[in-house]
Amino acid sequence: MDLDQLAALRTPEGSAALAAAERVAGGDPLAAAAALRSAGIPGGLAAAALTQAELRRRADGKFGAAAAGMLLTRAGLEQATRRAVADRRAARLRAAGVTTLADLGCGLGADALAAARAGIRVYAVEADPVTATMAAANAEAAGLADLVTVECGDATAFDVSGVDAVFCDPARRRAGTGRRVFDPNAYSPPWDFVTGLAARVPRTVVKVAPGLDHALIPAGAEAEWVSVDGDLVEAALWCGDLAAVPRRATLLREKEGPLLNASGSKRVPSYHLTGTGAVEAPVGPVRRFLYDPDPAVVRAHLIAELAADLDATLADPSIAYLYADEARPTPFARCLEITDVLQFSLKRLRALLRERRVGRVEIRKRGSALEPEKLRRDLRLSGDEAASLALTRVAGDPTALVCRPVPAGG
Repeated sequence: MDLDQLAALRTPEGSAALAAAERVAGGDPLAAAAALRSAGIPGGLAAAALTQAELRRRADGKFGAAAAGMLLTRAGLEQATRRAVADRRAARLRAAGVTTLADLGCGLGADALAAARAGIRVYAVEADPVTATMAAANAEAAGLADLVTVECGDATAFDVSGVDAVFCDPARRRAGTGRRVFDPNAYSPPWDFVTGLAARVPRTVVKVAPGLDHALIPAGAEAEWVSVDGDLVEAALWCGDLAAVPRRATLLREKEGPLLNASGSKRVPSYHLTGTGAVEAPVGPVRRFLYDPDPAVVRAHLIAELAADLDATLADPSIAYLYADEARPTPFARCLEITDVLQFSLKRLRALLRERRVGRVEIRKRGSALEPEKLRRDLRLSGDEAASLALTRVAGDPTALVCRPVPAGG
């Protein structure tokens, strides 16, 4: 999309085209385009409106009902922060006393809007003219234009001397191709600029990819990994006095439903595990219960801290499955009861599951080269019972653990 197409969408005719597109989107795209043309909407405007309608449908999972009024790009939506994550980050900044924030590389404005909802004055900078215009429009649509100023420009040139804190979400996709960038030195703004921000504004927060190498974490920074309903979605570096602990795993549970704050406002339930990230968990035998940690816990290197809470051990020092004699309730891992431990053999596993009349299996793996879907086909199961399989290694040997879920509460 270019600026002219975006401007057309923001006219009364564009609003009508968007409304028409939302009524027909989600089905056959050719039929949808034909329906808009038959309604007299010009082809270019129809195409732009249908693209927005489809992106809004995809954005519902990230932004909820607010997605219906937003302007979006594919690349911007992919990198945008989920609302629950952005709101929690904004609340933490506000609780730390932040009243003014520079959002460098604001994209579509998800984090800027969250900060504004928390009462923070935001000065947002975005290099791409279309995306910057969309961010400003999104602030206007949300009724937050008085708290969010969007400037189209170079984030590295923005004067940060007048703000309390800086948030930076460097672009991790190549302009024009949309391909992911895995080398932090190829981010935009570049990594040396990003990591140097804390020297200029101590209260700096940097959003990074969840796969960030721990060796790149600046000294003294808190590294936080965030998952939503078990999916690892991002990591962030908290600098200066915003850093409370060396490592943090934050688990948000949207599916549990919102909680009410003392003020009556809603928030997503959250759970936090913290530690140094430098402790090794003890190693021991396979025991009665298997804990499969949340990916945020794994990426934060907090397996040892979780093991201590659960009185659990690893069976292999390189594999993040924990084993314990008791089932203890925890939000940080899924608990399964182990019924059988087999050195992996397709023939033996198939025979055991058929003997148990298992026709449905949930397959999870850590440290195994087996492909779950291929294994599912090769097992050729039939029956009316269900089981869970964990494919892993124990003392270096490929191992299959046959399990059953532990009810919530242990």
